[in-house]
Amino acid sequence: MKTLVLVAHPHMEQSRINSIWKQRLLQEKDITVNDLYARYPELNIDVEREQRLLLEHDRIVMQFPFYWYSSPAMLKLWQDQVLERGWAYGGGEKLKGKSFMLALSTGGPEHAYGKEGYNVFTISEYTRPFQGMANLTDMTYLPHFALHGVRMLSDEQIKESAERLVQVITDRNNHAKNFEVVFGE
Repeated sequence: MKTLVLVAHPHMEQSRINSIWKQRLLQEKDITVNDLYARYPELNIDVEREQRLLLEHDRIVMQFPFYWYSSPAMLKLWQDQVLERGWAYGGGEKLKGKSFMLALSTGGPEHAYGKEGYNVFTISEYTRPFQGMANLTDMTYLPHFALHGVRMLSDEQIKESAERLVQVITDRNNHAKNFEVVFGE
């Protein structure tokens, strides 16, 4: 199974989590890492290239820091331009049968996401638009991978989360549950 990981972090050089995840994913032979901000600093997305990458892979993963309850702007721009009507949906079925998942990091602790938490909603509720995108494009939406409380993690915990991420991404049968990674809560 070939996996495409779309990495969208606007300040990768300042990232502890996403940069380590990216470096670890680059070591896997069946994973292609596509760092959108590094590739398109001027925001001029090569739609044909991106569509070709999608066609070459079986699983699509969007990796990003969870900013203001969503993804960074580049990922939305990528969706708007690459997932065109007539290609990805609306008469186009280029993504049909592929699997899709999110890998995200949050600054807040896991308990902050839910009815009793200060963010009120769960990660699954906040990520409904991604679920809708997968549905519209006939992709199978897989459980997300979320690392919580990233500001409080040690380097060792971050490296351990990278190993868990690789296991989840490469698992052909990860349909069971969301993966909420929490250390020491």
